[in-house]
Parts: sequence; structure tokens; C-alpha cells
Amino acid sequence: MLSRTAENLYWLARYVERAEYLARTIDATLRVTALPATYIGKTNEWDSALLTAGVAASFYQQYQEANEANVVDYLSFSASNPSSIRNCIEAARLNSRSVRTALTSEMWDTINSAWIELQEVWSKGTSTREELAKFLRFVQETSLRFDGSAYRTMLRNDAYWFSRLGLHLERADNTARILDVKYHVLLPEEEHVGGPLDFYQWSSILRSVSALTAYHWVYRETLKPWLIADLLILNDTLPRSLASCYGNLVRNLDQIGVAYGRQGPAQRHARGIRNRLEHSNMNDIFQHGVHEFIQEFIADNSRLGEIVTKQYLI
Repeated sequence: MLSRTAENLYWLARYVERAEYLARTIDATLRVTALPATYIGKTNEWDSALLTAGVAASFYQQYQEANEANVVDYLSFSASNPSSIRNCIEAARLNSRSVRTALTSEMWDTINSAWIELQEVWSKGTSTREELAKFLRFVQETSLRFDGSAYRTMLRNDAYWFSRLGLHLERADNTARILDVKYHVLLPEEEHVGGPLDFYQWSSILRSVSALTAYHWVYRETLKPWLIADLLILNDTLPRSLASCYGNLVRNLDQIGVAYGRQGPAQRHARGIRNRLEHSNMNDIFQHGVHEFIQEFIADNSRLGEIVTKQYLI
């Protein structure tokens, strides 16, 4: 496969996954801000949404205040935000057009129709909570349709494997950032663990990665920080956990290595991260520091993206 084709497939999957992640982040924030003030406490949930998305610095270059209207507009439709939902879907469509022959008709139809519908939403706006909720569901459903189409219709060849690489790299980064914001930023210092603020913030975190029901199935307990961290970091039965993402990344990189006849630094780096996750436990992670562990993971995950790019995409 040409490196340009592989790059387009890789970034196509990343942009679709990122758009869904942003939609889930906005939806989870809306749920928390809808609670009575006694539960929300003194935190600015919209500021935490920006930190989770990694765009706080660029946001404050344009806006003075992180409120619902400003943050929703910046994360959803802003042309100046490269990671806005609108720009992600536009970039996904541009990438899909470049590799139209490598996609199945179902995958192309999903992206193309999403772009057309997005133009209508953008022109009309989302002036009410109901319209915004409908838009966020549309973005999430687009990602689910695209992911399902890829899984059910693509040949298991290098086109599929590069697409999956992009998806799982992006998903791992997103999950890690959500968890990091909760532990390091979101909970005020004066709020004790287990209080009402803590409970609703953890619920919003689990909802943002579609894991609230999964948590109760696995642990059958009330929400506890160490169990939630265990679910999102080490439990490889949860599709969005770090362990699950790296299990998939290693398998897909190994398939590419077999197809191209050699292994390389990308395979070795991914195995190193997976092995570290497999041999970690929550006691060690808490002693080391959850924030420090996640920051190290985010850096390693970003490094894997750079290695994949150098090894296969340029």
C-alpha cells in the first residue's frame, strides 16, 4: 500500500473517533451542569471539558469565559479550532475522498452523508438544549455507523489494519485524558472523595466513555475512584480501556508486520506499553501517582503515533 493511502486511512479513523469523543465530552458536561448547584459545587465543568479536549490554551485566546455557549461553539463548530467536531468531520471526509477506492460503499456513505447533514446543522445552529442533544447523538451515531461498517465490510488487509491503528491510538489518548482531568484537575482540593460532587463527576466520566453500565456489571459496587481507574486503565474487557486499546494496537501492528515481511520500532514500542499495562496493578499505580502514570502513558502513546508515521506513513 502507498504510504499516502495508509496515512489517509489512519487519519480518517482518528478524526471520526475524535469527533465522537468530543460529542461525548459535551454530553457528559451538560449532564453535570444540569444538576443542582449543591451537587456541582465550585467547579467550572466547562473549563474541565476544555482541559479534557486539550484545547484550553487556544480557547482562551478567543474567549474570556468558559461558559456553555462559548465552549459548545468552540468544540462543535469553530473553524479556528482544528479539533472541533465540524473540522474533524470535514477532515474525515477529505481523507475518505482521497482513498475512496480503499473504502467500502457503506463507509463512504456514512462519512459523506454525515458531512452533508452537518452543513444543515451548522447553518441552523443549536439554539436549544434539545437541538444540541440531537446533534450530539448524530455525531455519536455517525461514529458507530462508520466503525460498524468498517468492522463488517472491510477486507482484513493492510487498509483495515491502518484504519484500526488510527482508531485505537486516538481512543487510548482520549480515555487517558478524561481520566487525568478527573484525578488531577476536576475535583476541588476541599472536596472529600465519596461526596456528592465526586459521585456525579465520576458518573459523567464513565458516561463519556460509555462505561457506566459496564462498571456496575464488572464491580457491582457504588462508584469508587480506584475501581473506576482499574476499569479504564487495566481491564481489557472494556473496549475503551488503555489495556484493550493496546491489545488491539499490538495485534494490528503484528498483522502489518507479517504482511510487509518485517517488524520494526512501532511493534516493539507498542509491545512495551502493553506489557507495562499487563504487569501493572492499581496499588502500584496509586503509589506512583495516577497523574504521573497517565502523563507518562499519554507521552508514550504520542510517541507511538510518531513512530508509526516515520515507519509507514512518510
